[in-house]
Amino acid sequence: MSKPLPTTVRTHVTALRMLLVMTVILGLAYPLLVSGLSQLAFADKANGSIVKTADGKETGSSLLGQSYNLPKQNPDDENEQARPDPKWFQPRPSANKYDGKVSGASNLGPNSEDLTKTIEDRRAAVAAFDGVDPASVPADAVTASGSSLDPHISVAYAKEQVDRVAKARNLSPEQLDKLVEQHTDGRSLGFLGQEGVNVVLLNTALAEQK
Repeated sequence: MSKPLPTTVRTHVTALRMLLVMTVILGLAYPLLVSGLSQLAFADKANGSIVKTADGKETGSSLLGQSYNLPKQNPDDENEQARPDPKWFQPRPSANKYDGKVSGASNLGPNSEDLTKTIEDRRAAVAAFDGVDPASVPADAVTASGSSLDPHISVAYAKEQVDRVAKARNLSPEQLDKLVEQHTDGRSLGFLGQEGVNVVLLNTALAEQK
């Protein structure tokens, strides 16, 4: 008759078995189950909410904001200031240039003189770009979101840009007003937050306009 293993050894063997079992269940089976269910139930969201044009070209993600600027006049000049393209609805500012790998705000508080000056400079630039009174420029047009990747702008900011985009594309303002309405998201659960316009989806639809 074989001699039973010492208690310490048996305890370690039991722990090792449990580790292997839980690794299979939680490290393999559960992730595969969740991934499979997510692909069946909402594949679009599970795959990153990728936005595509009518011809199937991927233009970004509806979850991440992006810039719509004119090409650089001197591509090799890293200090050249970006110039917004008047043919597109512009998103709110970003503290990280819409870099998806660096999510975060500027960390400047309301008492920061640098932030105050930046906001006033942005207000003047946006007013001149859209041809409106600086006092009417919405707050989200001059301030970044907490993540700096928010793809949404306020309805007010979207409507402010309609005339400029219409003129640049030779479209009617009424046509673009309707497009903005079609891409306006309601409040979460019907009562949380404010209505917003997803600029990525709006500009993707804008590209299809004739």
